[in-house]
This record gives sequence, C-alpha cells and structure tokens, in this order.
Amino acid sequence: MATVRREISHDSRFIERKHPRFSLKLPIEYYPTKSKIGGTGHTANASEGGTTIYLRKHFKVGHLIKLRLFFSSRSGLNTIEIVSKIVWTEKLETGEYRCGIKFVNISEEDMSKWSSFLKNLSDFSH
Repeated sequence: MATVRREISHDSRFIERKHPRFSLKLPIEYYPTKSKIGGTGHTANASEGGTTIYLRKHFKVGHLIKLRLFFSSRSGLNTIEIVSKIVWTEKLETGEYRCGIKFVNISEEDMSKWSSFLKNLSDFSH
C-alpha cells in the first residue's frame, strides 16, 4: 500500500513508546465524541496506551473519537470504550485512513480488561 498523505502531531513525532505494542487485528466501532453516527474499522497493532487503526473516514490530527474495541478472553467477548486522540493519520491509495491513536480516557474496569488481555498475549508470545 502506498501512502498518499500523512499528518503528524508535533508532540508525537519523537516520543518513545511507554508500552509494548502487539500486532493485532481487532474489530472496532468509532464515533466522533459529539456524534452518535459512527463507523467500523479494525486495529493493526495495539498497546496499553494506544493503537493503530484503519478507518474509512478522515479525522484531523488532534480530533477526539470514542472507540469501542472488541476482543475475546477466557471470560468471553469483551467490549471496552475509550476516548482517544488522533496523533497521526495517513491516507492510503485504497481510500482508507491509517491512524495512530492515543488513549485519553478509559474507565478503570475497561483498562483492567485491556491490560489483562495484552498481558495474556505477552505471556503467550514468550
């Protein structure tokens, strides 16, 4: 896939990652924070602090969106909701947008589910 255009937040260019990133293709739903109309997409990779996602809609860097991530664990299907900030975006030749997302607001319960899920991936990969 060739890149057509990339926008990057000035404060995200040279920040080292705080959390390990896992290659994951998980289904997502997304909504602009002030709208009930959203869309679907998927992750490409994820960590405790953010994710790379593929969407069909363009959002500007700095825009806040609500994400719903879906994943399975021993307890069944989990859904977590996260208010996230777009830190970079890239338009692909396919018409899709690849976006770097930073988690801004997540409940303690949802963060616990997410952290446990990622820890299990980490344990599995070693």
